[in-house]
Amino acid sequence: MNGNVNNERTPLISGQITARNSYSNVQLHNEGSSYLHSHIQADQEANVSPRQQHIDKNDDVYHELNLLSAKFESLDYDTCENDLFTKEERKVLSKHVSRKQLSRWLVMFLVGLFTGLIACSIDIVIELLSTWKYSVIKSYVDGCVENRCLAIPFIIFVIFNVGFVTIAAILVAYIEPVAAGSGIPQIKCYLNGVKIPRVVRIKTLACKAFGVVCSVAGGLAVGKEGPMIHSGAVVAAGISQGRSTTFKTDCKVFEYFRSDTEKRDFVSGGAAAGVAAAFGAPVGGVLFALEEGASYWNQSLTWRIFFASLVSTFSLNVVLSYWKGQAWELSYPGLINFGQFKDIGYNGIEIPVFLLVGIIGGLSGALFNHINYKLSIFRIRHLYRRWGQLLEAVIVAAISATVAFVLIYSTRDCQSLGSDPNPYPVQLFCSDGEYNAMASLFFQTPEESVKSLFHDIAGTYQPLTLSLFCVVYFLLACWTYGLSVPSGLFIPSLLTGAAWGRLFGIGIDYTFPSLGIDIGKYALLGAAAQLGGIVRMTLSLAVILTEATGNITFGLPIMLVLVMAKWVGDYFNEVRLI
Repeated sequence: MNGNVNNERTPLISGQITARNSYSNVQLHNEGSSYLHSHIQADQEANVSPRQQHIDKNDDVYHELNLLSAKFESLDYDTCENDLFTKEERKVLSKHVSRKQLSRWLVMFLVGLFTGLIACSIDIVIELLSTWKYSVIKSYVDGCVENRCLAIPFIIFVIFNVGFVTIAAILVAYIEPVAAGSGIPQIKCYLNGVKIPRVVRIKTLACKAFGVVCSVAGGLAVGKEGPMIHSGAVVAAGISQGRSTTFKTDCKVFEYFRSDTEKRDFVSGGAAAGVAAAFGAPVGGVLFALEEGASYWNQSLTWRIFFASLVSTFSLNVVLSYWKGQAWELSYPGLINFGQFKDIGYNGIEIPVFLLVGIIGGLSGALFNHINYKLSIFRIRHLYRRWGQLLEAVIVAAISATVAFVLIYSTRDCQSLGSDPNPYPVQLFCSDGEYNAMASLFFQTPEESVKSLFHDIAGTYQPLTLSLFCVVYFLLACWTYGLSVPSGLFIPSLLTGAAWGRLFGIGIDYTFPSLGIDIGKYALLGAAAQLGGIVRMTLSLAVILTEATGNITFGLPIMLVLVMAKWVGDYFNEVRLI
């Protein structure tokens, strides 16, 4: 797999998997080979020091860079076409073949349906918890400004964050370690022939879903979109096999799909349905599964995966329309909604500027990967015990709340009410009828902050506010991604890029006021550049972002930005930094 270090596309996540990509300093065997037999492991153990032989028996993972778990196995995706197989195939009636084909479509429908329902459930619970959290903190802040008791809302803020994150960390560290991170690298391993223990179990799905709710509600610099891909894959694996290893039950259905090849195809569909549910991008989901997921593909599988992605998007759309009180107004296709970009075009003279945005995204993405890789190495070597993983998550949650509160307290970026639709405007030291712009970025979910940076009118944020927020959130995202909690990298990348992209647009508008540019356009391109510089996806990511914006006009600029970010990021990560 040609991915980047410790991001949505790499198997080096939270110390759970120590495989590295092709350009790392750590040389490992091919993922798809059978190098993990016990006698090879014994030879390795005989040549390492006693400290290197330390194994956490509960996690089944070696906490060294040159050893993998002996529990890893290879999946058999090849059909053994011998005489017995040929005779058996000749006995199969056309009726049986038709029933099997129909069953494949039925399974894909169920995969899309349940993936969409899980996605909207996660979104609704996060919204409820965030509403409760921010309303309580806002009420204390408003009441303590004049009474000089701001320490009280600060302590409440920290307690909320630490409480939620502690639950997420316990679910991962003590119940199901494979639920850490986004799960995308593990699913990519599975689709390419590496069987990771418990990666597609119902227990893993439960820990992933509940954990990501607590991670996002706990104020960490994470998103819920990445884990949806893992969730969709687990749903597909469970439904297609008609049985549950976790509950030790067998429904005696779909027994003819109980092979590695069939299960792999359905897992591909589940991953695509997860992308479609996360971004409202069914075409992008198919391309993601094709470009970044499976190495095995066929033409008939494309239509079934597209069908699953459409069902996932539609089911999520319907449920959220009822939840928002606008039944059957199908304007909620995904967990993240970029809003409508209307009447915004671009001039040919801006194309070199777009390329510059891509270069900045590639540089910042390479820096993010390098820092996060070093942190991951530190975690693998020193934070492999469960209590250490839990303690680190609690510390990051407390520091995230502290940094956010200090930034809100120290900035005086006051804006008139009504310029930002934030439901929890914090006045703090601003005059009546005004709110603190820095607080508006922290006192809402990251998805809403991204949308605000895209669509808020010019002048909503001062350059100093955007600069401080961008630097601090970038560092928090570097530290947070890799914790022993379910987490996604898409939203932190988009939010960081949207902040510096909007700042870049302000600079262009100040330098060339006659152009009359739209600042939100550069916030979008900055978000795309930052995400592309970290995950190094091109075709599928361009389609996903274009579908999420609902404006095909930005297809070319987004593609240019992503390609430039990938080239620059690859150069610095492969040649310069690592």
